[in-house]
Amino acid sequence: MGRVSQAQARENRKRVVETASRLFREQGTSVSVADLMKAAGLTHGGFYKQFDSKEALIDEAVRHAFDELAQWRTTALEEHEGRREEAQQAMIDAYLSPRHRDNASTGCPAAALAADMARDSGDPEAHRAYSEGVQDFAAWLATDDQDGITRLCTMLGAVALARAVKDSPLSDQILTTARATLSGDLREG
Repeated sequence: MGRVSQAQARENRKRVVETASRLFREQGTSVSVADLMKAAGLTHGGFYKQFDSKEALIDEAVRHAFDELAQWRTTALEEHEGRREEAQQAMIDAYLSPRHRDNASTGCPAAALAADMARDSGDPEAHRAYSEGVQDFAAWLATDDQDGITRLCTMLGAVALARAVKDSPLSDQILTTARATLSGDLREG
């Protein structure tokens, strides 16, 4: 079998990172290298030509997932012609939706990877990338009236709980209540 060109090697690496980003959000970082490479359509042996270790891939996959989240925010801003609060509300509505709940593999890495980041203290680069991604997202969610960390915690917690009870009417209720809270739709009294 012939050598892979540099361009093909870059494309293969990109495919592995994108696949890992999706699988890690869907199944957690414990996905095996063999399963990951199979999902990417590549051989297991090719992994170590691209990455020094699985931890190196986790680092890149976490950064990639947060880059996708940043693109989601950029798209929301563009769709709302730069009106930040409208873009934030659209993002909150999409985040706290059944579609996002049911599609962890393409959803927010802050929600999907929180348990893995909390359990695994052996990969400081992935933790740094995760922490920076969370801080960036929280800063983007902040308004003059609402703290971004509070908004993110509400969103992330609601999605995590809704996913945990997804086969129950409670799941939709959690999403609806969190969305209403962040939208100011709940009335006192």
